[in-house]
Amino acid sequence: MATHLLRQLSVFSRRAVLQPLQVVSSLQKTWTPGNPTWLWCCRSLHVDSPPMVPGQSFSYVHGASSVSLLGQTVGQSLQAAADRWPHREALVFLQDGVRKTFSQFQENVDQAAAGLLALGLKRGDRLGVWGPNTYHWILFQFATAKAGIILVSINPAYQLKELEYTLRKVQCKAVVCPTQFKTQRFCDMLRQICPEMETAESGVFRSSRLPDLCMVIVTDSRQTGTVHVEDVMQAGSRKHHQELQDLQTKLSFDDPINIQFTSPIRACVPVPLYHCFGSVLGGMCMALHGITQVFPSAGYDSRANLEAIQNERCNFLYGTPTMYIDMLGQPDLHKYDLSSVETGYTGGSPCPPEVMRKLKTHMNVKNIITSYGTTENSPITFLGFPRDNEELMTQTVGCILNHTEAKVVDVSSGEVVPLGDPGELLIRAYSVMLGYWDDSDKTNEAISKDRWYRTGDIASLDRFGYCRIVGRIKDMIIRGGENIYPAEIEQFLHTHPNVQEAQVIGVRDERMGEQVCACIRLTEGQDCSREEIRDFCKGQISHFKIPHYVVFVDSYPLTASGKIQKIKLSVEMEKKLGL
Repeated sequence: MATHLLRQLSVFSRRAVLQPLQVVSSLQKTWTPGNPTWLWCCRSLHVDSPPMVPGQSFSYVHGASSVSLLGQTVGQSLQAAADRWPHREALVFLQDGVRKTFSQFQENVDQAAAGLLALGLKRGDRLGVWGPNTYHWILFQFATAKAGIILVSINPAYQLKELEYTLRKVQCKAVVCPTQFKTQRFCDMLRQICPEMETAESGVFRSSRLPDLCMVIVTDSRQTGTVHVEDVMQAGSRKHHQELQDLQTKLSFDDPINIQFTSPIRACVPVPLYHCFGSVLGGMCMALHGITQVFPSAGYDSRANLEAIQNERCNFLYGTPTMYIDMLGQPDLHKYDLSSVETGYTGGSPCPPEVMRKLKTHMNVKNIITSYGTTENSPITFLGFPRDNEELMTQTVGCILNHTEAKVVDVSSGEVVPLGDPGELLIRAYSVMLGYWDDSDKTNEAISKDRWYRTGDIASLDRFGYCRIVGRIKDMIIRGGENIYPAEIEQFLHTHPNVQEAQVIGVRDERMGEQVCACIRLTEGQDCSREEIRDFCKGQISHFKIPHYVVFVDSYPLTASGKIQKIKLSVEMEKKLGL
């Protein structure tokens, strides 16, 4: 609910702000222009209440606040908390059985910070913390800040080369780590890089490969050539505690305290560059955000995609639903190491929920981001969030983007329909194209005088700004007066265990006008019949949506960007069926 609320605020906040007099009396009493407390309460409670005021310009945002930034160092902030809530629990590590109040934590931080000074570390030195979430991680986070030492956050999954690069890059003087965690043997890896640890006296050594590193602090069992964390806690004398105290008057909140290493995103991009998917979401994101783009092949090749993910360790994957279905359909999929994949981005057409689930279970795609857009919208207008729940991820195409308007209208009258009702989706935004080149008639047909772009898609909106695509107007099947949207039937057919991909189209019928035809690609090695498919549908979807024709195919006619050419598919099926 919390995430939904935040998105609700961003979409509807202007309604509450524009009509302060309609807010409940308890809020009216506290409201003054620009009061952020009132805005928060009002936005939280009255996002749907007053109507919008016409004639206002809303494509503007300014994060103004009457509350100033805190001019405090990390150490000063912790001290203030310990003074204010000395007996309140600050930290609880259940796995380790550790509980610390603010006062206890403050005392431990001072001990650790003084101990680091006693061991020879000084303001501006770098200390790496390498390990899982334990009490010692956050202890040294605050202790280094208190001592003016820069904390280097090291990914606990790093292997030898990554670790050595990190320590050399920022010239770490010391590393804090456990002996091991799960399969990661931290001390053993450090010894491989710094064999001098074996003969180190008092835990201090000089490394030939890492000349700046001179100390490893272990947080669990004592190890040869290391300093134990308890020794650090006891190392600080009165002199070092005084040095620490004097240092507080010299530290500034502008001083650096932490270095975060971020692995550059490596995105596998099988979509064509001449399409908006490749050129904008690929090329422009690379230029803006420093993403590494990996192109598996000159033309689409699902096996090349899998090899690129494995060999280039791609952690982000672009693709249309058809591309994902092809990759999932590879018989030797299990042989590829896809452990690097973190997020999959899907667009181009609605992605069946069953395909999304298989991406998670079969390809290790931890997060899936859905989207919706058109080339005419440059191209995205709705985008999902990685933390969306399964319903939002599989049943919607995401939430409205910033600086973008959307409305759903009745196809016949053009009037805005009630929230949740289906109709044609219209978009107005900075991203809408200028027009079709040298074709004013087609431009005027697609874009109204007030700059609303007609998408040609049937959709519905919810109160949080999420969009559900029902289908294309031109793909809609009219069977005996019933409007049928193929996407709904396709999503259901994808739940059949033998179906790899399904495309539903309308074909001519003298009596009904149109009949439903399902064109199905079966999973390799599987077999099925028309009767089995129809029996699978009975009792699960309305009788008039059950495919009258079931045709098994090996492929579909595609555009160069990987989209199904349904008009061409209909022509092919009518010819094959003799209609």
